Amino acid sequence: MSATNDGSDYSSLRLDRTGQAEAFDAIGDRYDEAFPHKEGQVGAGEWLIESLAPGARVLDLGSGTGVPTTRQLADAGFEVVGVDFSARMVELAQGYVPTATFHQLDLADLRPGGPSDLGRFDGVAAFFSLLMLPRAEIPLALRTIHHLLQPGGLFALSMVEAHVDDFAIPFLGHTIRVSGYLLEDLHKILDTAGFEIVKETSYTYAPATADVPPEEQVFLCCRRRD
Repeated sequence: MSATNDGSDYSSLRLDRTGQAEAFDAIGDRYDEAFPHKEGQVGAGEWLIESLAPGARVLDLGSGTGVPTTRQLADAGFEVVGVDFSARMVELAQGYVPTATFHQLDLADLRPGGPSDLGRFDGVAAFFSLLMLPRAEIPLALRTIHHLLQPGGLFALSMVEAHVDDFAIPFLGHTIRVSGYLLEDLHKILDTAGFEIVKETSYTYAPATADVPPEEQVFLCCRRRD
């Protein structure tokens, strides 16, 4: 995929979200209980707060319950918009972070020429949301994020380092499908999508639940190349 792709290749994909939103609808508050330690996510959020101008407009993609990221960004005085494809997560987030605006949308809805236009943003956070997509769609999602950002805008991303594609795993009593890359491959697709990595951290993390194995979490702080 070239760096000039505008996201129109979505038309050649069959978007299969079967069971994904339903799993997160059912999980609800238990997600935060299973993942109580979010030091890497909070740290990447702090990078956005320190790097963006006061009052910046920021998009939280896959905002979940709104905790901690949407709340962290809203408390910093940013104009925050949260997007999640789970109706239950959006409902919870609206209660936890009433100063932010939330939409139940799929990331694909935000592509250039797509059905939803939320405008442009100074920063985007996507913590563990892109891993819910098949690999064929992730480069298109990154180009969509590039499109959503103002020139020079900032992008904080987290993924789990793993060589898997649309792989079914047990998750809090449900099944979800996840994708991942080895770090070198993740660097390449970010570069191709038009992003410069300015900071990188990683954590080995064991969720507080027996059915989810330990994982290597990667946090990448990026800038949109103009």
